[in-house]
Amino acid sequence: MENNSNFIRTIIKEDLESGKRKEVITRFPPEPNGYLHIGHAKSIVINFGLADDFNGRTNLRFDDTNPLKEDQEFVDAIKEDVKWLGYDWEELHFASNYFGEMYNRAVLLIKKGKAYVDDLSQEEIRQYRGTLTEPGKESPYRSRSAEENLDLFERMRNGEFENGAKVLRAKIDMSSPNLNLRDPVIYRVSHATHHNTGDTWCIYPMYAFAHPLEDAIEGVTHSLCTTEFEDQRPLYNWVVSECEMESTPQQIEFGRLNISNTVMSKRKLKQLVEENYVDGWDDPRMPTISGLRRKGYTPEAIREFVKETGVSKGSGVVDEAMLEHYVREDLKLKAPRTMGVLRPLKVVITNYPEDQTEMLDAEINPENPEMGMRQIPFSREIFVEQDDFMEDPPKKYFRLFPGNEVRLKHAYFIKCNDVIKDEDGNVVELHCTYDPETKSGTGFTGRKVKGTLHWVDAKSAIPAEFRLYEPLILDEDADRNAEADTDDAAENDAEGKTFLDYVNPNSLEIVNGFIEPNMKDVKAQDKFQFFRHGYFNVDPKHTTAEKPVFNRIVSLKSSFKLK
Repeated sequence: MENNSNFIRTIIKEDLESGKRKEVITRFPPEPNGYLHIGHAKSIVINFGLADDFNGRTNLRFDDTNPLKEDQEFVDAIKEDVKWLGYDWEELHFASNYFGEMYNRAVLLIKKGKAYVDDLSQEEIRQYRGTLTEPGKESPYRSRSAEENLDLFERMRNGEFENGAKVLRAKIDMSSPNLNLRDPVIYRVSHATHHNTGDTWCIYPMYAFAHPLEDAIEGVTHSLCTTEFEDQRPLYNWVVSECEMESTPQQIEFGRLNISNTVMSKRKLKQLVEENYVDGWDDPRMPTISGLRRKGYTPEAIREFVKETGVSKGSGVVDEAMLEHYVREDLKLKAPRTMGVLRPLKVVITNYPEDQTEMLDAEINPENPEMGMRQIPFSREIFVEQDDFMEDPPKKYFRLFPGNEVRLKHAYFIKCNDVIKDEDGNVVELHCTYDPETKSGTGFTGRKVKGTLHWVDAKSAIPAEFRLYEPLILDEDADRNAEADTDDAAENDAEGKTFLDYVNPNSLEIVNGFIEPNMKDVKAQDKFQFFRHGYFNVDPKHTTAEKPVFNRIVSLKSSFKLK
């Protein structure tokens, strides 16, 4: 964040210079109810980056106040993702470790006449709440005495009531124009085992009550969150003040990251996983950090992308091509070049000696000569791509066709002479001849050809699986309702469709081909640029010793123009 001036940086700088704050403490507070996605990466970069810039610190804190949706699996995955992105925390916290303190603060509110136990059902509370244009209606239980509320709240704590039978509500203002201040629920009964506290509690604080207390307990100075929480800032401040917290954090909102053709609602992502639209949270089509990692994205590329999107109040949609641009930029000097044939067509070079194999020299990365050279075997039979041959080509087609001559990358000129077909008329083999004088690197200038093909030696090639990805969601504004990520959020668009109606049935194509033999020892997460095909990553989930699996990270060409 050091080179990106923004309004949050300005606020922090003024706070320090004026003496309002003596240090900078931020926090990254995910709820462990799913895996982190690229939107969380923005929050991670902002929180950790700004704290680092001002010699402060960032806490990793799990807002684990809802045992029904949380799991240790998510806790572990979040830790891994944050560290993979290149950040570490000085202190690790759990909201659940503060449950005792939160309970005491709720008791304090009751004693002050600022909270009451309500018997209304969830649906009745919603009906009493009112609308944006009409004030809410007070609950008939709002006038309970402090003594009665204390007794009921303790009995809630002791497990005397069923789920939903009673809640604790803050007593604020049922006529407030801000619906968040209309006596929000701050505790509910939930007889559920918690991943961290077990069965110690059967009542749990609501996020809007717990979150400001967590910040205050930890001494957070700047509580950075996305703009959907802006309307909750008055409630945040009310909780800190009325609970008489010693520390007073400042909530500051910034615009969330939205990417075209991408959903980043954890609820929607969970639905994709549970309904088997994808192969788990780390499916390379998912915008999760683990999915991007498995696809082959690098932490450096993601950090640079986030920094370039900037920090502002706005929440525009960023073209997914911008994210792809940064991974290309990061990999172009790192990734070894190699050749892989995804849809093989056999070529027999009829005038090449049958028992001969020669080793050809090739750069590992022509953009980074320091990476050195590799050697490629070449013999009588090779594989080329099926679509590099056409029997009856259109004009300006410069690849193989009967009578045409092309260069094999790093090798020789070959000329197509005969086409072998099966009984159904499908082309299954080409017979070509080569010119030994045209070997790459010899300086041959006798004639020129317009087409250069990649290939692999058929005798030594290694079978491989290639996974080619297209956007999972075919909708530019796929996450239109992400900021209202609640169970009762509007799901339908103007045409009455949900995001599931835009799931791309062709988002994954699996093909089987061959790679160079010098890649026999590839390891999970190794990255390569396959000539003409793009950048690929060795899949850590499906690769075996017998057959590597490659995920295409991005194609070689980009439509994104950096301004």
